[in-house]
Amino acid sequence: MSKTQLYLIRHGETKWNIEKRCQGHTDIPLNETGLAQAEKLGHHMRDVPIDAVYASDLGRATQTGEQVARQHGLPVQQREGLRERFYGEWEGLSFEQIAEQYVDHREVRHKGGVYGIESFENLQKRLVNTLTALAERHLGQSIVAVSHGGSINAFLHWVTNGELGTGVTRIENTSVTQFTFDESGKWEVVEVNQVRHLQEVES
Repeated sequence: MSKTQLYLIRHGETKWNIEKRCQGHTDIPLNETGLAQAEKLGHHMRDVPIDAVYASDLGRATQTGEQVARQHGLPVQQREGLRERFYGEWEGLSFEQIAEQYVDHREVRHKGGVYGIESFENLQKRLVNTLTALAERHLGQSIVAVSHGGSINAFLHWVTNGELGTGVTRIENTSVTQFTFDESGKWEVVEVNQVRHLQEVES
């Protein structure tokens, strides 16, 4: 049975990651550390067969994808559907500020749908639809999709029926979470939050 190999990757570090600010759709570029992480990721994946590289159209994801794509002579194809969750009023605020200003922040973080925040249901549906369409398009091939922590967790939550993902799993900057997708439409998890490239010493 033909299967698609999907390497779902979180973007590299940004200044707002360090400051613990909510990014959402705000287009924050990689910082110096994030660029170095992305370069290590690209080097690590240079010998992995890759047929296409996709990324969220937000700069931090596209910048990360470029480091992988360069190793394979491929373009980065942007997909808005791979974006992070839209966080409305919360974007730009620190997580500490959110906790102070919104007494219902825990419930809202889970469900969304108020303060201009995208609902979790919509986020999850968006990721499932986008990634399934890409997997179907590349059946029998291997693809990279660079996205965001919340988005990857939402997809992982859906594939594992809540055993992994949102509320359970930590997705690190430039981590690789690998899935397979088969002709019957079934997704399976191969590996979660793999960051071996960040420990590799260049020879």
